[in-house]
Amino acid sequence: MRWNGNMSNKFDDFLGEQLKDPEIREEYEALQPEYAAIQAMIDARVRSGMTKKELSEKTGIAQGDISKIERGNANPSLRTLQRLARGMKMTLRLEFVPECSTDTKPQPV
Repeated sequence: MRWNGNMSNKFDDFLGEQLKDPEIREEYEALQPEYAAIQAMIDARVRSGMTKKELSEKTGIAQGDISKIERGNANPSLRTLQRLARGMKMTLRLEFVPECSTDTKPQPV
């Protein structure tokens, strides 16, 4: 199957419809930080121009473990994430930000 923007639009429409259900929305929002962290790691590896195999060789972390992390099937420690960041010549940054409510804007911390 060939990828096209139409597929993305259909998924976005489907997701939008599903998120109207409060229970689904709550679960989706609860998982967002995990998915954001996974996507940030994938994006960093791709930006660094490294394959999973190359990152594995640089860090000593098994390629299969890197794959599990990127698929969301592992919960890496901060130490592991730091090793991965160093392997990509990057720094890991963890941030806590105020929650947003519908009637207030987040204030800088």
